[in-house]
Amino acid sequence: MSLLPLPAEQLPLGRDGPDVSRIAWGMWRLAGSREEAARLVAAALDAGINLLDTADIYGFDGSTGFGDAETLLGEVLAADAGLRSRTVLATKGGIRPPLPYDQSPAYLAEAIDASLRRLQVDRVELYQIHRPDILAHPQEVARALEAAVVSGKIGHLGVSNFTLAQIDTLQHFFTVPLATTQPEISPLRITCFENGELDQAMRLGLRPLAWSPLGGGRLAQPQDERDHAVAAALDAIAADQGVSRTVAAYSWLMAHPAGIIPIVGSQRPERIAEAAQARTVRWTREQWYAVLVAARGERLP
Repeated sequence: MSLLPLPAEQLPLGRDGPDVSRIAWGMWRLAGSREEAARLVAAALDAGINLLDTADIYGFDGSTGFGDAETLLGEVLAADAGLRSRTVLATKGGIRPPLPYDQSPAYLAEAIDASLRRLQVDRVELYQIHRPDILAHPQEVARALEAAVVSGKIGHLGVSNFTLAQIDTLQHFFTVPLATTQPEISPLRITCFENGELDQAMRLGLRPLAWSPLGGGRLAQPQDERDHAVAAALDAIAADQGVSRTVAAYSWLMAHPAGIIPIVGSQRPERIAEAAQARTVRWTREQWYAVLVAARGERLP
């Protein structure tokens, strides 16, 4: 049986971005005290995870909390001067409560500055549009984001939850290449493997950052026949290589040639540390496709 190569220790964001770890840590549930948050950041960095993914909407509960996750991370970074040089910061914007989405040039400029203030930094390595604003012309969005790059506030640009056509159109109006795309990808959300999302990412040199790589927790607690079938396929390699199902799920995504970076959402230090084991899991083609077949619910054509 042919073995797939082990994932590289690090990969660049886009074609010329900074090298980042093969696992990212996401902060959509980050809350609590600065001390608790600092322990989580330390757990990620100690595990070799340097890509920290947040957003201005993280912490928002529908009425309050907008920007809270960024603020908490900013407090952690400000309290320890040595942390910033060890991290690659990624944040997102373009969602404006109570309105759904706003990527007008004026609001994007305001949102970028507000994120930097909350994070207590002068620059982030990656800024992504969180969800597409259908009422914003992509040329205006491109100009607003490029202005922030030119001013030094943003290193690289990306998108999250964009369709293939939306990515192509936005890239058309950019004079700099997009670096990342952040769709939902998991062994339970395999659409991107067959609808062209990952093919486009490879063609354009986009680094895919996978949110909800554990299927919103359904891999840990399977709910239906399909969930159980995928979990069983993951358990087979997990048992073979002495890792958890969670680690197997991360490594399954990382085995794809697009260089997918799963975003770990756990707020438990031990789970963050455990995720780094995914880089050591070795798949055969037969094992990898067994997970895909289970997710498809039918045999390959």
